[in-house]
Amino acid sequence: MADRTFAWLAARTGWWDTAGRADDAAVLLFTSGSEGQPKGVALSHANLLANCAQAAARIDFNALDKCLVSLPLFHSFGLTASFLLPLLRGVGVYLYPSPLHYRAVPEAFYGSNATVLFGTDSFLRGYGRMADPFDFHALRYVFAGAEPLQEETRGLWSDRFGRRILVGYGATETAPVLALNTPMHHRAGTVGRFLPGIAWRLEPVEGLARGGRLWVKGPNVMLGYLLADRPGVLQPPAEGWYDTGDLVEVDGEGFVTVIGRARRFAKIAGEMISLAAVETAVAAASASHRHAIVAPADPRRGQRLVLATTDPDMTRERVLAAIRAAGLGPLAMPGSIVQAARLPLLATGKIDYPAVERLVGERSG
Repeated sequence: MADRTFAWLAARTGWWDTAGRADDAAVLLFTSGSEGQPKGVALSHANLLANCAQAAARIDFNALDKCLVSLPLFHSFGLTASFLLPLLRGVGVYLYPSPLHYRAVPEAFYGSNATVLFGTDSFLRGYGRMADPFDFHALRYVFAGAEPLQEETRGLWSDRFGRRILVGYGATETAPVLALNTPMHHRAGTVGRFLPGIAWRLEPVEGLARGGRLWVKGPNVMLGYLLADRPGVLQPPAEGWYDTGDLVEVDGEGFVTVIGRARRFAKIAGEMISLAAVETAVAAASASHRHAIVAPADPRRGQRLVLATTDPDMTRERVLAAIRAAGLGPLAMPGSIVQAARLPLLATGKIDYPAVERLVGERSG
């Protein structure tokens, strides 16, 4: 009786107003920290709902679809794309506790007759190797994000399951999806076209022959950062424009190609070298192992490339052959190779580059 009386008084007087506003912070997510100190990202209800609406404009979910969610919900890709988006479109959602169970997740797909799968390259490659081809018999859509899709993974899913992986692109700060390939508008090697309602611009980068640094603005762009140097102070993006820190190229039909992270470029002898391109070249020669390229300071050339790899048989000759096969120049050749039983990973499956740099420093020392 006391509870009812309290609720009646609160409703009548407005003393306890629990109604939220669209621009209130809905979630606080942290960036992966794969390149440095993680940042707190405040996303509003409007940010999340807008991004779901933007993505839904390109994906034709229907009432018969089912989505099995194994991605962590503390990550923006897992929360918005794989959980909120299908849920708000009336798609049945099944939760599985870990994406790392490479045998169990395909079995769960078979048992639930799920039709939609979201994953990273690492997770999709693991499922592709372990699954029975019939585990994904009901699958309609396979979406990949959070890290570049390797050709091995793309070919594995095409050959073994007859499914095309639709690659998207985004950032925690944009709730997260910015661009997406679809069955009707698809171009291999790209991350698709920008979603509706997203304004973008490219700023030129010295030493970069094509493309530029991507800035975006739209209803899905975050409220702001919460950073360790100013606890509790929300730092919004200037005039609503968010600097992605990514170097991209946009073709005449609007397809976006990610060249790499600005931080993932090294300037060696005056030339910009993409660390991601070197990693991709090495991965093509040793697909079953993990590889990371870092660029510590060098007093003579400014920076030098170091390859950290889990392949015990990796040699300079194999790396050089891979560099040449990829059409990269001699400056892309790592100066040294560090071999380890495993490379440091984040909970999302991404390589922890600051930890790799420390590993390289310890081995070099």
